Amino acid sequence: MGLRSTLKLVNAREQAEGAGARVRRSIGTSEMRSFNPFLMLDHFNGGAEAGFPEHGHSGQETITLMLKGAMAHEDFTGSKGILYPGDLQFMTAGKGVVHSEMPVAINGENVISGMQLWVDLPKKLRKTEPRYRDLRSYEVPEVVEQDGKVKVKVISGESYGVESAHDLAYTPVQYYYVTLKPDGTYTQKVPEDYNFFLYVLEGDNLVVNDGTSVPAHSNVFFKRDGDEIRATNKAEKDGKDIEFVLIGGQVLDQESVHYGPFVADSEQDIYETYTDFQYGRNGFEKRRTWDSLISNGVTKDMIENQLNGNLEKRKEAEQKYLEEREKVKSKV
Repeated sequence: MGLRSTLKLVNAREQAEGAGARVRRSIGTSEMRSFNPFLMLDHFNGGAEAGFPEHGHSGQETITLMLKGAMAHEDFTGSKGILYPGDLQFMTAGKGVVHSEMPVAINGENVISGMQLWVDLPKKLRKTEPRYRDLRSYEVPEVVEQDGKVKVKVISGESYGVESAHDLAYTPVQYYYVTLKPDGTYTQKVPEDYNFFLYVLEGDNLVVNDGTSVPAHSNVFFKRDGDEIRATNKAEKDGKDIEFVLIGGQVLDQESVHYGPFVADSEQDIYETYTDFQYGRNGFEKRRTWDSLISNGVTKDMIENQLNGNLEKRKEAEQKYLEEREKVKSKV
């Protein structure tokens, strides 16, 4: 079918969010209210006091990627932990969840940065039980092409013959983190029934498919008129690398309404869900008794104990994972 053409280019809008955080939002604005099945995309950043104290979600999934610093998470089902740089978390809110996301200092470094994507759930799964799946940085396979000019972290999907290790979302999603050196060209085959967008994190010399230039902190949305997406770093030889995410999701044949973090089939459903959240019922019962551990800040004791975030133990887990992966490869 050939290369997909550009539907729209959106410059991310910066705004305050949570408690002291800043986000660059490119889905969920007046320029792109939604992009089926995606409801919101935030590129967030902040310091030691920035975070997202306890708040609710329902009827959707969230995908969080940590780029810099670390983030503690906790919800009223008892799930808790820490995301370090390169880690991801896939959260299914389903019938309802209340959680907190707060920054964690690493060796005195308090700056955090990351991406959070909101994904619509298929109608039949709106009221499913909440669940979490964490994906550690070392569990994400990476492929290197063109003598190092192209590096792709295959978070979900397949790129250059390398497949992701896990199927982590109910709504089918492909997610690639790409680094392009000058003159590097990334090419990705894409399914016909998926909507795709490309958001640039760093670098100003990216050109995609039909010649569209995509500067840093911009999001280019593609039409579903082809089966391939191509991106090239047009910088000079000594220019800067470009980092971006290419994300696609299977288009859902359904109507959705969302009010903040609550997603439902109709305005009436939204009203009922928000009322349930306020009164702590129909999926939000635990809200009435839950006392968040981390909403007022994360201590070293929490990191070492309740949050299971000890870095030495993490390194041991990484080594074990890599050894097991090598054993599997040797048997193939």
